[in-house]
Amino acid sequence: MGGAGGLTPRVFGFAGWSGAGKTTLIVKVIEHLAARGLRVSLIKHAHHDFDIDTPGKDSHRHRMAGAHEVLVSSRNRFALIRELRGAPELTLQDSLERLAPCDLILIEGYKRERVPKMEVWRAEVGKPLLCGLDPEIVAVATDDPLGDVGVRRFALSDVAGISEFVLRHAAPT
Repeated sequence: MGGAGGLTPRVFGFAGWSGAGKTTLIVKVIEHLAARGLRVSLIKHAHHDFDIDTPGKDSHRHRMAGAHEVLVSSRNRFALIRELRGAPELTLQDSLERLAPCDLILIEGYKRERVPKMEVWRAEVGKPLLCGLDPEIVAVATDDPLGDVGVRRFALSDVAGISEFVLRHAAPT
């Protein structure tokens, strides 16, 4: 897969417990990098059954009738929905290969994959830090006071600093 400028895109992940604010931070990082002219894509792994289709709409009815794939297209966007119907779940590499060329791919989920990651952590979630358990976590974003955790620490509001760190530490696909 080639990047937007013909280069190989790089990947960087975000890890953390549910409710820690991963999605909120990722949205801010995407906005910051897109404003700089970078083409950023995102892969989010869902651990549960999810649906992006609306029950009652034509595309949902086609899918429920047994269509293997449904592609909905308009002048502004398209979406391809493929039912796995018992086939194996996509690996991260499978997902990466399906993306259009870009400069950077951010990953939310796929926590066992060997890509550099930033942990998003909040004490109020009541869960332990992951950075001591996952050697791929190279930084923590939190507003809670922490002692030395062995990796770089950022305030959640430091979107510019986090974005620069992500760019410097993203790995080739």
